[in-house]
Amino acid sequence: MIHRNRLRSAWNRVSSGEIHWAPREWQAWLSDTGSLTQKIEKAIGQKLEVQVLRDCPQSLNSDESRYFHFKLRRCRVREVLLCANGTPLVMAHSVIPTLSSSGSNHGVLRLGTKPLGAVLFAKTRKHSKAKPPRDIARLDKSSELWKKSSKHLPGLSSPLWARRTLYRLKGHPILVNEIFLPALLKAVKF
Repeated sequence: MIHRNRLRSAWNRVSSGEIHWAPREWQAWLSDTGSLTQKIEKAIGQKLEVQVLRDCPQSLNSDESRYFHFKLRRCRVREVLLCANGTPLVMAHSVIPTLSSSGSNHGVLRLGTKPLGAVLFAKTRKHSKAKPPRDIARLDKSSELWKKSSKHLPGLSSPLWARRTLYRLKGHPILVNEIFLPALLKAVKF
């Protein structure tokens, strides 16, 4: 029970073993190191639609500021829903520091309705042998990400499970938060 309380709306590194305190049905999703979009598409047997909720400059929330050691104040925030047949399965909240979306990344990160994973996991991109840092969280109604999700999806239950990963695109950081919605488990054909 102590471990469950530690997970309450707090981010924990997957490698710390905390993944085992997440519900069993979410563990494989939370710990997977590949492209989430590709994993879902394979599981449901169809392409996902990307519904862009926002993609604009924004101030970081306190948790994101702490994650970047308070070195960033503003950045580009991209929020999307990954949907199957119009049903949202995942909400992604990506934090793209201004420096990360400039230079040679500028054109690549003009995504429109293309998933960010298509850029991060492109076959032409060289992948590092080191796994990017990944955290998981149990989000309750007091969490900023839960509030963002429920704003777009009224009637959402609590808690939700999420993962966040710090990727690097040509050496520049991009923080991707993925909030797993209850409809994902219903859509998966395992």
